[in-house]
Amino acid sequence: MKIAFWGSSLVSAYWNGAATYYRGILRALARRGHAITFFEPDAYDRQKHRDIEDPAWARIVVYDPNEAEVQALLGRCRGSDVVVKASGVGVLDEFLEDRISQMPGPLCKIFWDVDAPATLDRLAANSRDAFHSALPRFDLVLTYGGGRRVTEGYKHAAARECFAIYNALDPDVHFPVPADARFACDLSFLGNRLPDREARVDEFFFRAAGLASDKQFLLGGSGWADKPIPSNVRYAGHVYTADHNAFNGSARAVLNISRESMARYGFSPATRVFEAAGAAACLITDAWEGIDFFLEPGSEILVARDGAEVARIVRELDQNRAQAIGEAARKRVLRDHTYERRGALVESLLQEMFTPALAVQS
Repeated sequence: MKIAFWGSSLVSAYWNGAATYYRGILRALARRGHAITFFEPDAYDRQKHRDIEDPAWARIVVYDPNEAEVQALLGRCRGSDVVVKASGVGVLDEFLEDRISQMPGPLCKIFWDVDAPATLDRLAANSRDAFHSALPRFDLVLTYGGGRRVTEGYKHAAARECFAIYNALDPDVHFPVPADARFACDLSFLGNRLPDREARVDEFFFRAAGLASDKQFLLGGSGWADKPIPSNVRYAGHVYTADHNAFNGSARAVLNISRESMARYGFSPATRVFEAAGAAACLITDAWEGIDFFLEPGSEILVARDGAEVARIVRELDQNRAQAIGEAARKRVLRDHTYERRGALVESLLQEMFTPALAVQS
């Protein structure tokens, strides 16, 4: 089928945490024979910070973020089988939601939420939010996390159908590599500075660094340059995706810190979890409901409930145990959590719900 996908960016992960997820899902769908066109705005300097060239498996359309150009491009989407509006495009989101949700059939209209907790919280807080009107016009809502609380929340908000399509691993992209001295440390954390995450980073990373002052910590991600940090923390700045395997594979352990809303809703593993597991890194994560659905605590991932527990784990973790946990995590995600499996699930949902109109053409 022909899929037109409107998202933040496929070619740049700069201030764009959804890039890895988009790439994994859409590449998997392309491998299954679907034709992907990805529409992304020229915004937030992302085109100046590309991580990849235009991929062979998707056609990239970069547009100026103005209503006239977007309306013209939407006209070109009428020949598609599926049109997807992702959350968090960053420009003209309400305009796109309104226009795409009202496109006539027989095409399938999907809202794909990469931050469902934030969307549901927003809807609950504002009965006049324009998305209340647009949501029932979409045929399907897909989310990258949230479990039953999100799917039931969406149905309560008048979505026709809602399914979770979780983050996963693309083993051709994230895999073990030799350690790199640039990223050597006892514990690393990679994440942009966001209001919904900073307090948890203060607790799980910076407090842990202060308590384990004899250990070396490494911080990667954008926005932290003016943040006071302990003397045993090095700041790497933005880490391009080409270096993610080395970043994850050069530390004794890698820390995952969920955003507050993601932790509250549960069942929302970040892309970083699967990237790190793919590189056979030993993962330490903050506690949230649903961890054991993805990785087994104690043997495939370590769980901490506060910064003191992170510090204790870092002090006690030896290299042999770290290596065993990392290898077990990689084995588990290769078995259960690849984007090939996620792509197959998306395809089956579309075929089940919209056959014969959207059946893959032979």
